[in-house]
Amino acid sequence: MKKHKNIFRTYLCLAIVLSVSILGGRMAIAADPLVDVRWLTANAGKPEVVIIDTRIQSTYSSSHIPGAVSSGYVKSGWRMFKNGVFGVFPDDPSKLAIHIGSLGIDSNTHVVLVAAGRSSADMAIAARVYWSFKVLGHDKVSILNGGMQAYQAELDAQGKPANPLVESATIAETKVFGFALRKDMLVNEEDVKSAQDRGVTLVDSRTSDQYLGVNRHKKAKASGTIPGAKNIPYTWLMVNGGGLFRSKNNMEVLYSAAGVPLNGEHIYFGNTGDLAAVGWFVSYEMFGNKKAKMYDGSVIAWTAKDLPVEQKIKITD
Repeated sequence: MKKHKNIFRTYLCLAIVLSVSILGGRMAIAADPLVDVRWLTANAGKPEVVIIDTRIQSTYSSSHIPGAVSSGYVKSGWRMFKNGVFGVFPDDPSKLAIHIGSLGIDSNTHVVLVAAGRSSADMAIAARVYWSFKVLGHDKVSILNGGMQAYQAELDAQGKPANPLVESATIAETKVFGFALRKDMLVNEEDVKSAQDRGVTLVDSRTSDQYLGVNRHKKAKASGTIPGAKNIPYTWLMVNGGGLFRSKNNMEVLYSAAGVPLNGEHIYFGNTGDLAAVGWFVSYEMFGNKKAKMYDGSVIAWTAKDLPVEQKIKITD
């Protein structure tokens, strides 16, 4: 019996050594797609973890999480103009990959995305950047639930902020970020029309007034939604429209109320891919529905091509 135990210990040690060797001499970071402040503070500063602050540069410069690098969503190349539509994934992501590498990120890096977290629109930015990493073939990525708002909300026993902030910018050591584009994740108008013909569930992530056709985005050419779409406003998926994702159980209730199944093929859309990314993230990661996709061009690209819309409430002004 003692001999068998010794053999087991030997094999266990060999397995651990082999695992460490495969990981390049360091243990892998285990993280869910959605992490909390406790996880972040426990793992911040580890060489294989990079925190990306998605807020604008001036806000980052005033105060940010120690070690976080700045990649403002608007000006860092996450989106591009295409056929007069702003907000779509770059046709050639090489420049974006160079930018990501300049943040100290390579294929071994676990990325944690931090948005402002004051509203569901803030978290849509983090979800959209998350989707971009997935399109680029990088799976080691998480979103900080609640963003900076949650990070700063934690207090110590004296009622003072528990988590530190700094002003000095983090200068990262540039790395090579190699990407393997997942073209199947990129959806265009022809894909949406084909999905309609096949009865695929289309989900409009915009607010109900835009879904119904009462109001529309200033860059959309027509009011209404893509015909046949269901509506789950992105604000529903966050607690009181803030920066915290609702529990999975409560999201299931909302999906049921909207008549959207939890599995099967889905295509999420918004005005552009920002709002849609929230619903896609919930479906793809929180529900584990790997058949969920996102139409990045969304209503602005759809109406720019004069494709049909369904206006459920007719408003003429």
